[in-house]
Amino acid sequence: MSSRLTSEVLHPYKVKYLTNRPQEELRKLALEHTPAMMETAYGNLNKVTFNKARKAAWTYIIAPAADADQYSGKLIDADKAEKLLDSVKEYVEKVGTLIEVQGYESLGTRAVGVQWLFTPEIANVAGMQQVMAFPRDMVETKEQLAAPFKATLRLVMVPGLKAEGMPGGQAMLVDLENWTSYVIGADYFGESKKGALRMLNEYVYQRNGLTLHAGAKAVTIDGKTITMAILGLSGTGKTTTTFSKQGELTQPIQDDMISLWPGGEVSITENGCFAKTYGLTEEAEPVIYRGTISPSAWTENVFVSKDGSFEFSKGRINPEETKHYKEILDLTRAPMDNVEKFIKGEVKIDEIVNENDIPEDGWDFAVWTQNGRSIIPMSSIEDAADLNNVPPVKSMGILNRDEGDDAAFPGIIRFVSPEQAGGYFMLGETTKTSAAGKDRGRTRSPFTQPFFPRHFGLQPKRFAKLVATMPGTVTWAMNTGWVGGDALDVKAGKALKIKIRHSSAMLEAMLSGKVAWKKDPDFGYEIVDIDHPDSAELLKKVPAEILNPVVFFEKAGRMDTYRTWVTKMKKERREFLEKYEVDENIIKTVCG
Repeated sequence: MSSRLTSEVLHPYKVKYLTNRPQEELRKLALEHTPAMMETAYGNLNKVTFNKARKAAWTYIIAPAADADQYSGKLIDADKAEKLLDSVKEYVEKVGTLIEVQGYESLGTRAVGVQWLFTPEIANVAGMQQVMAFPRDMVETKEQLAAPFKATLRLVMVPGLKAEGMPGGQAMLVDLENWTSYVIGADYFGESKKGALRMLNEYVYQRNGLTLHAGAKAVTIDGKTITMAILGLSGTGKTTTTFSKQGELTQPIQDDMISLWPGGEVSITENGCFAKTYGLTEEAEPVIYRGTISPSAWTENVFVSKDGSFEFSKGRINPEETKHYKEILDLTRAPMDNVEKFIKGEVKIDEIVNENDIPEDGWDFAVWTQNGRSIIPMSSIEDAADLNNVPPVKSMGILNRDEGDDAAFPGIIRFVSPEQAGGYFMLGETTKTSAAGKDRGRTRSPFTQPFFPRHFGLQPKRFAKLVATMPGTVTWAMNTGWVGGDALDVKAGKALKIKIRHSSAMLEAMLSGKVAWKKDPDFGYEIVDIDHPDSAELLKKVPAEILNPVVFFEKAGRMDTYRTWVTKMKKERREFLEKYEVDENIIKTVCG
């Protein structure tokens, strides 16, 4: 008998189900059953995970190898998957209890029912996921509430089970045929959150929409309210940009994913936000900061000091701090021989960590992960928008966190056509961040959307169809990283950092129309005309070198670096777009 689950049976395993338990009970279960949990001084809980990010390399779609050209990720054949799912069933029924969260992705007519199932050892993720999901009583009628829940999508998460024969003993299995995802051997919340959202991508695509890896906010300018969508890979500043203020009123809608439909209609996905906390301050990001220290929040991989307070900018840790965290480091699979050597002072931090704070293999524990997160309910978000009444999208952009000696992407650009926007959105270009682990350097991910399970080339085609139904929508891109270097170069006075206040000012100027634009001679998109009087106010807030990086490279006597970058970008971008069979007319708008 097949172990692959279908939504036709609500409770497929022979176990006790703890269904829709209150947050207080889930917190208690997490403290009792979840390893490496910490109570904080704020009345919330922090979990330290052994996985510090999603494992895309260990995610597999169940499909025959012959169909590989139809999908974006790795495949696993049905027979091999079946053996793993047999072990899931055996493990779950041996444990004997599952925490069940019933909820929805989205609201109203676009709502999709999801059932999440967790073994007690991952009770914290059950609590987090319950915060993120829309509860039944926000979606269903009284009659529906009285009947058994009807799930369209399902996710099963068992971190205590080793996926035998699989790399790292972990496997994230995607069963598109039965709308079910399985997370085996992993303890990171993102696997639960994105597992359901990956399925939603497929569900929406089959219904003529497109799910975007994007935040969204309602912005009121001159009395008119629009929705702004902000695409970006993890760590590019999506949440920060979503919560920055422009116009007379800015109201957050979503921080991570939305679905786009004909006419610019937006359907939301989640009832909370999953915010990065590294470098978090009340001054720069007051909404996220106050939400994170709220008792209703959950946190993951945030450094907690001895007094229970958060240290959001923690980097290198010292031997005393390592000793304090010794038990948790053991639970999260740090090599204990190395931990002991570090505590005893036999190995010094500078011997195992380079100038960019990248540790050698086996010494990751010595630098606290920058991928700390907080899970905040929308009810804790100040000035959140009415999620039942979201305006159509009229402004849509993508974030590129550029970094390196040849970082030359302008502070903000405006696309001259839907085709050009589609090309740059397809590139999904940025520099790899802490969410990607140790990997550094530029990366590209179609539509910033590693969660789209079908062939990535389908996305620009769908996008073009949708934008054709959205006249007047402004598309743009923004650099949230550096110009001419990185953080170390900024300290040395050799590069510029694009700060949150710069980004907010650039968006404000674009939305209000208080800026002049001109065509970029190398790429054909529009950049800020820094010599035009209409741009004078923006230039008081943002350096000319950020708005037009050519100025930076000219002043630094590095125009050869800039010209090399232009040639390199055109070549690499064309190769990337051709790989996904993007229409030549779109490619020409990007690469000439």
